[in-house]
Amino acid sequence: MKHNFRFSGTGGQGLITAGIILAEAAILDGKEAIQSQSYGPEARGGSSKAEAIISDDKIYFGRVTCPDVLLAMSQEAANKYTKDCGKDSIVITDSLFVTEVPGTYKERIDLPITHTAIGACGKSLFANIVALGAVVALTHCVSEEALEKAVLNRVPKGTEEANKKALQAGKELITKR
Repeated sequence: MKHNFRFSGTGGQGLITAGIILAEAAILDGKEAIQSQSYGPEARGGSSKAEAIISDDKIYFGRVTCPDVLLAMSQEAANKYTKDCGKDSIVITDSLFVTEVPGTYKERIDLPITHTAIGACGKSLFANIVALGAVVALTHCVSEEALEKAVLNRVPKGTEEANKKALQAGKELITKR
């Protein structure tokens, strides 16, 4: 099985970190993974995009042209990247920041990602990890164990428990909807 992911939003939302963590989790599960990112010249507030391709087989083309899952954490990202979606794509949005989702896609899932991060962890800073929990709960592209290990490998010391809560909260956004 092959999964193409695009995480998009604004700089400072942690989406590049989320893409790196997802690819690392895939590798921990013994899968093939490629991850790439791009961002505007601004340190915070500009556009950012992370892509990850995860496959059980070799990956011969390392670019996401049509995402299976597009995570849009800003209205600008939704406007810009839904044009690459196809009839089988799933678009996940942060309902705090995204109101309109143009284009063609299979399903749109609006989730209170940032609100959930604040509720579960006390800060919006954890929204990227909430989103990762939701994406993995939806797609089952990596094991929960590999995802948690990859998260804990990447987050600052002292934030491990909050990040575990964020993962669980993200998973519950999917399992309890």
